Amino acid sequence: MSTPHDPCVRVRGAREHNLRDVDVDIPRDALVVFTGVSGSGKSSLAFGTIYAEAQRRYFESVAPYARRLIHQVGAPDVGEITGLPPAVSLEQRRSAPGSRSSVGTVTTLSNSLRMLFSRAGDYPSGAERLDSDSFSPNTAAGACPECHGLGLIHRTTEELLVPDPSLSVREGAIAAWPGAWQGKNLRDVLDALGYDVGRPWRELERADREWILFTDEQPVVTVHPVRDAGRIQRPYQGTYMSARRYVMHTFADSRSRSLRAKAERFLTSAPCPVCGGSRLRPEALAVTFAGRTIADLVALPLSALTAVLLDEGGASDTARLLTADLLARIEPVTELGLGYLSLDRTAPTLSSGELQRLRLATQLRSGLFGVVYVLDEPSAGLHPADTESLLGVLGRLKRAGNSVFVVEHQMDVVRQADWLVDVGPLAGEHGGRVLHSGPPADLAGITGSATRRFLFGEDPPPVREPREPSGWLRLRGVDRHNVRGVDADFPLGVLTAVTGVSGSGKSTLVGQVLAGVLADRQPTDVPGERARGEGCASAEGLEAVDRLVQVDQKPIGRTPRSNLATYTGLFDVVRKLFADTEAARARKYRAGRFSFNVAGGRCETCQGEGFVSVELLFLPSTYTPCPDCHGARYNPRTLDVTLRGLTIAEVLELTVEAAAGFLAGTPAAERSLRALLDVGLGYLRLGQPATELSGGEAQRIKLATELQRTRRGHTLYLLDEPTTGLHPADVEVLMRQLHGLVDAGNSVVVVEHDMVVVAGADRVIDLGPGGGDRGGRIVATGTPREVARAAGSRTAAYLAKALRTG
Repeated sequence: MSTPHDPCVRVRGAREHNLRDVDVDIPRDALVVFTGVSGSGKSSLAFGTIYAEAQRRYFESVAPYARRLIHQVGAPDVGEITGLPPAVSLEQRRSAPGSRSSVGTVTTLSNSLRMLFSRAGDYPSGAERLDSDSFSPNTAAGACPECHGLGLIHRTTEELLVPDPSLSVREGAIAAWPGAWQGKNLRDVLDALGYDVGRPWRELERADREWILFTDEQPVVTVHPVRDAGRIQRPYQGTYMSARRYVMHTFADSRSRSLRAKAERFLTSAPCPVCGGSRLRPEALAVTFAGRTIADLVALPLSALTAVLLDEGGASDTARLLTADLLARIEPVTELGLGYLSLDRTAPTLSSGELQRLRLATQLRSGLFGVVYVLDEPSAGLHPADTESLLGVLGRLKRAGNSVFVVEHQMDVVRQADWLVDVGPLAGEHGGRVLHSGPPADLAGITGSATRRFLFGEDPPPVREPREPSGWLRLRGVDRHNVRGVDADFPLGVLTAVTGVSGSGKSTLVGQVLAGVLADRQPTDVPGERARGEGCASAEGLEAVDRLVQVDQKPIGRTPRSNLATYTGLFDVVRKLFADTEAARARKYRAGRFSFNVAGGRCETCQGEGFVSVELLFLPSTYTPCPDCHGARYNPRTLDVTLRGLTIAEVLELTVEAAAGFLAGTPAAERSLRALLDVGLGYLRLGQPATELSGGEAQRIKLATELQRTRRGHTLYLLDEPTTGLHPADVEVLMRQLHGLVDAGNSVVVVEHDMVVVAGADRVIDLGPGGGDRGGRIVATGTPREVARAAGSRTAAYLAKALRTG
């Protein structure tokens, strides 16, 4: 029974997602860790139930009009929760921040720095004092008028617009123009204006070529289309648009991602000639602090910015006060291992783990107490050395009088918990139960827990003898971001782990330079040829690699219309099976009838979404199941067709595990489903929207999609932290797949922080020694045991510990 001073959050009857009527008591003012395999229901309990209910209660106290301005999650499916304080959520958001969002804006440090320049900066003689907005590139008062605060100018050239000058305009010389009718229209308008669209481009007068490509004029002319036999085409008024104008308009205004991407191919980006890339007006750049402009300071790593502010101190009381405040705000960011970031680092280039830690650092300065912080894997993307700092920060939040609820897979964090909630035993419909709620040490007696053997080291992984490389891929003169003048040798035919603290240059070396060199190879590359790539002077050994497969954690789609089945191609197989049924053939239904993305078979009330938006005046819009299809997404006539007793909507609701039995005997479906099961995704539903998938799940879906394909030559797989979001039991499943790829004659390179994975690799390349300017060098390379003995490597001690455990 709850009392006014109840020390626990008491959950009764939680049924969110796969939770099975869960009852659990969780102490407040403690570090509580939620564990369990991927898909077990731990996030449904921590975020979908506890945090969602806390948010719902808070919103009930907010004026209805104000609620419209705040994003709300729905009310959770739970009987009752008592003893619940206000909650703050720090999730690993998968939505992509805008390009104007930066480290400075996420942490609000930019606001403090702008105030410092506004109130305590050194102004030129006679200059008027500026307010803080004048130092922001995101405001009209501060943005450079030439580039509008972007720092870049996009231009195009004749060589980009017309890659093959031997073609005529009619033959498609202007590659930047659109296809189909719109492109034909522009060619016809040009013809009507009197230009020779039949002559090779290079034979046209220079003045004509300049006008066709670059004019800002938009003349209107009567076009008389060439008449096709049996088709009447009347004259019409056509407007001309130059190739440059079309490209710039498409790049700036088109809502189509594919059209913008095509337009971008015809553009080059260069620093703005007016602001030099600083994004600010000259008046703002004329103000200095410690002899530097604000553009100079935001470009420094935070650790270097701290040194500048400490050296300066401030010549006035105002400067000292603002400098001290800024230093106090920077301290938690550097404490969380992010001192290598600069304030102008754009948010889209940050990992989800970096973004979450930046928001966590901001919370440390808020001074809140008596709240529940709910964190989603704060150790994701963290080197073991940085995890120790994270634990210190979590401890400070708790000592300040808060409760800290953490969803976590990293056993070093789990061991430091005051209380452990273990959910399982397995994923999806085989999970959703609380196996243990109590001190971590008591988990030893829970036999059904998948976490137990990893927490207590009951079953160490077998010791593997490293494989010998079959060849080498050698990069020479790597020079990109903080990786300067590095020579890197990647062994082929083995599993290589690239390690190092956050910001040491791992993703730059692997995800950008190595991947870029391989992706930029031309079909004409000959064996032995030295290839060059962006950020790399030369590369050797490329001829040994037939294919490159890069598997990252970007979403497999950004709308609910993209899902597990559509991405893997499984939906095509299922729709053909439905089209082949006797009922479908009798009604002359083709496979397209069973797609919820096109008219015909889908429910037109909700356009195949399965839900509709309901406007509630002063309340925020809410979503409710479609009143006609009730969430099925299809119209009744489509749902009349069944396959082995199930409708197409019911098949999409099957889990991968259940679908493997239902679709047994269909080779194309079996291949896809087997690959998904092999990477541990049997708990996901076939129709699971892409927006509900974690970054780790998205990465494993991509890997499964690749695994189901027929092998074609020696493939190099590049994976960026593939174990993010994975329970150690799931990591074992994934690693079996990666080792299987190597055994099949391929090469695998993983950027990884999990020392158990690194210990099981064949080769290790360790970068560092620190992050940012203090990193970017290869400090050790060799087998795991060789790197574990390397002096000067921050990874060595943690790798040695993992090897002793194994």
